[in-house]
Amino acid sequence: MALGQLSIQNLRCLRQAELDLHPGRNVIVGANGSGKTSLLEAVYLLGRGRSFRTRNSERLITHGESRLVVFGRTIPPEDSGIPTALGVQVTRGEPTVAKVRGEFTRSLAELSAALPVQVIDPGLHKLVEDSAFRRRRWMDWTTFHVEHGFMDIWMAYTRALKQRNAMLRQIQQGTAGIAQLAAWDIEMADLGEKLAQSRRQMLADVLPYWRETVLALTGLNLELVYFQGWAQGRSLIEALEASHERDLARGSTHAGPHRGDVLLKRDGRLARDSLSRGQQKLAAVSMILAQLRLLAHVLPEPPTLLLDDPAAELDPERLGRFIEQVAPLNCQLVLTSLAPEGQPFGQPDRMFHVEQGRVSES
Repeated sequence: MALGQLSIQNLRCLRQAELDLHPGRNVIVGANGSGKTSLLEAVYLLGRGRSFRTRNSERLITHGESRLVVFGRTIPPEDSGIPTALGVQVTRGEPTVAKVRGEFTRSLAELSAALPVQVIDPGLHKLVEDSAFRRRRWMDWTTFHVEHGFMDIWMAYTRALKQRNAMLRQIQQGTAGIAQLAAWDIEMADLGEKLAQSRRQMLADVLPYWRETVLALTGLNLELVYFQGWAQGRSLIEALEASHERDLARGSTHAGPHRGDVLLKRDGRLARDSLSRGQQKLAAVSMILAQLRLLAHVLPEPPTLLLDDPAAELDPERLGRFIEQVAPLNCQLVLTSLAPEGQPFGQPDRMFHVEQGRVSES
């Protein structure tokens, strides 16, 4: 579902903002520092429960305020007529809380089910350049939408991992014996194998879209290679048992899908070692667009795509290729721009102007 109504209180420079978004192309215009990207953060917060710019949600709260609130309503499909109400509250010193249809969520992942949203921003190259954490998040968000029940397995595995790590520390302290580790090995192995298989299947499904998109945007033959989080050819239970000594020394679990990754390779080598910053950015964009192309065949409605000033990041030729890849997605677009003229996706359906944290429709 696309996002319609958006209400914001105390998010960065946006003390109070109300928007009615169009299900098609929405353009947010304003000078640098006016609050354009903060509006994108608000939409992302409704769909993910966090920002795409920082992992510390308290940094989003307006200076001098104790909390921020973002509220929204989706635009339902024509045959439904029932919008979904979403709300997120971030309070200093407290966990982020969210509501979907007026009920508190068990997990922030429930927001993603109600409002699938993805972003392409200037920092996207980190998806290729940085540690595996970002790429695992890319895998899991996609798999969550592709496979029913994936999130329940992910949450159960995360709980088992925490319990196994706690047991390792108890053994270190002499308050438990190593024989007690076996029960957690079995539970983690069962859940971890299922988790890894779900990711592996998702990646197999997304690869055809990836190959087409990355070739169109970069002209390079880049590979996406799945790493499950432990050695190939060995079961997870074998890997856990073999790492007892190492895990006890560290007090944490070494093997498992919590260390999984999807590696970008070029001619058998890690792509980040040979790609320029611009090429890394385009490879990361290709990962996002391939993901959205897959989800277009899975979800009843395409996800919302946020674009932070795409025209400023790409030269005219690459921008043209990018537009050719995005246009067929038929998803709701919310993009920022410095000026109202020369919009890369043509005449917008709705345009907003931001100046010093104040938002108006133009």
